[in-house]
Amino acid sequence: MKDFRSARFTAVISDLHLCEAEPVHPQFPLWKKYKTREFFFDSEFFDFLRHISKMSSGSEVELILNGDIFDFDSVLDLPQEPPFRITWLERRRGLASEESKSVFKFARILSDHAEFVEALRWFLLCGHRIVFVIGNHDLELNWPSVQKLLRDRLKLPTEYEENLRFCEWFYISNGDTLIEHGNQYDPYCVCHDPVNPYVVQYNRVEIRLPFGNIACRYMMNGMAFFNPHVDSAYIMSIAEYVKFFVKYMARAQPLLIWTWFWGAVLTLIKTVSDTLLPALRDPLRTEDRLEEIASKANATPRMARELKELSAPPATLRPMTVARELWLDRAFLILLGLLALFQLFLFIKQVYDISVFWMFIPVLVLVPFFLFYSRSIYSNVEQYKEPQDDILAMTSEITRVRRVVYGHTHEIRHEVIGAVDHLNPGSWSPAFLDIECTKPIGQKSFVWIEPSSDGTRRAGVYQFRGGQAIGSQRRIRSRRRK
Repeated sequence: MKDFRSARFTAVISDLHLCEAEPVHPQFPLWKKYKTREFFFDSEFFDFLRHISKMSSGSEVELILNGDIFDFDSVLDLPQEPPFRITWLERRRGLASEESKSVFKFARILSDHAEFVEALRWFLLCGHRIVFVIGNHDLELNWPSVQKLLRDRLKLPTEYEENLRFCEWFYISNGDTLIEHGNQYDPYCVCHDPVNPYVVQYNRVEIRLPFGNIACRYMMNGMAFFNPHVDSAYIMSIAEYVKFFVKYMARAQPLLIWTWFWGAVLTLIKTVSDTLLPALRDPLRTEDRLEEIASKANATPRMARELKELSAPPATLRPMTVARELWLDRAFLILLGLLALFQLFLFIKQVYDISVFWMFIPVLVLVPFFLFYSRSIYSNVEQYKEPQDDILAMTSEITRVRRVVYGHTHEIRHEVIGAVDHLNPGSWSPAFLDIECTKPIGQKSFVWIEPSSDGTRRAGVYQFRGGQAIGSQRRIRSRRRK
């Protein structure tokens, strides 16, 4: 059996968000432009693998694909002759997380990224090894048949098959580095139970998805001009939303408000109802399951239990908080206010014959109060993405390491917090500051861990640019926190 417990060279990348190619819209070229084949980086990824293979001077490299490598939530393709039932909602927002549907979505992604698959195959056949750490957007990698599909596509000789491994949510490299995607500490993206991620929905079994994933499916998949890989692309003020709508969406999606509203309502209902469902567990395999997870992660069952206990409570336990994030509280305030004013108008009209335009006077009076309420509410999504200092310290203590690597935030980081070296490789996702996709941010960076002269390993964050690894001085700064 392949020994994954020791490693001299380790590379960590995160948040590639590979998805199926979006065809260019003939009438609206900016429609999901970030998903078009123009921004595929498969060939550059192949160059990256060749480069880190050279960086190790022929030694074996351990490549950690640290979560959200595949984006199952953004796949909208449907089979022409489906072997399973497809609901009206799935036809509009993508297939659910049932095993057979996850296999179809994954097959679609791999078909559109054939060069990416070939790059993985080349890397493994060179004698290197690859570890997938599952994130929140690729939770469907938990299905055994999904993992098997990737193995089948790689077509590895038998002696190389053990060079590929899937880990549920964490991995310990060489006994000195804990690697997690990091969504377990984000209440909006936490997997309720990474040991048992399945739930029973009536007569079918699904992966239970976090609030953030469901919002991407039911809302972002229908709002084609918002880039889900950049929070600032969809977390705006009222004035910014109006300006964005008039400039880009008025012609393509004139009923955007309705699209948002029913998507938000379904998101709220789905996430809250799923939260109430118990995880699908096999009591006879509880210890076996923990031992299996720990073994693949080079950990002990105790470490797996203790790391699981650090997971943030799901935000969906507080429905009002979720409603505020979806802007549903403001929508319901408007609807209730208009309904109350309409009832008042009907009552007065029975006594006085007044014009309906008089109804707009109290509406105008209430507008300042509504704006004051709206501006007093801030989104907590970005606040919870970055792991807290005490979490870093606890994970380090539990796993007995002094280096922790997270992904999830899409933010490049290298900082020393207490005694813990904290790194984040950033993102390779198609993230852009503008809808025209001309201003990429935080792309194509990685963590590189290599032996140092004192017998330990040292780590740094690099950007892969022009076929070379380049250290960034602009956003990567080591700093200590007390």
